[in-house]
Amino acid sequence: MRRTCNIPTPSPWVVRFLPLISKNGDVLDLACGQGRHSVFLASEGLRITALDRDISRLPRDERINPVEANLEEGNPWPLAGQRFDGIVVTNYLHRPLFPILIDSLRPGGVMIYETFSIGNEAYGRPRDPEFLLREGELLEAFSGKLTVVAYEAGAIDQPAPAVVQRIAAVKQGKTANVILVPV
Repeated sequence: MRRTCNIPTPSPWVVRFLPLISKNGDVLDLACGQGRHSVFLASEGLRITALDRDISRLPRDERINPVEANLEEGNPWPLAGQRFDGIVVTNYLHRPLFPILIDSLRPGGVMIYETFSIGNEAYGRPRDPEFLLREGELLEAFSGKLTVVAYEAGAIDQPAPAVVQRIAAVKQGKTANVILVPV
């Protein structure tokens, strides 16, 4: 696995649910930042589309397709018509994207999402409620549309104290072949 020493380690939540994503699949790393998940997922043999408003800090790798787009200025979805076997989102919230992300998953595709929740303002940024999930909001956004494999909400200590919500969910369909095992 080729790793740039400046890139933080991937989220344990992402690592935990990576096995649900199809081997050699196509994965969207939304709001990829420095590429901590893009690099990790590419090292696991996945093809990555890494989207962020600034991709200048993203390591160059033939398995990572960088896409620069600002999603919060009313611009159209830059990946219209593309479907993914997995979508990873961490530390980012733009509510209008929820239905777009669901539509962007192939049948059997996996949503791995983790971001800050109300209560995080006691620990640091973000503090603005616009960027903090309301109680149960992530579960509400995806349940009934995807099959929820795991959901957690509450305070964490690692990698830094925060209040988060996390979900791993699968889009069912005629080609979905996921066996859900209690974790």
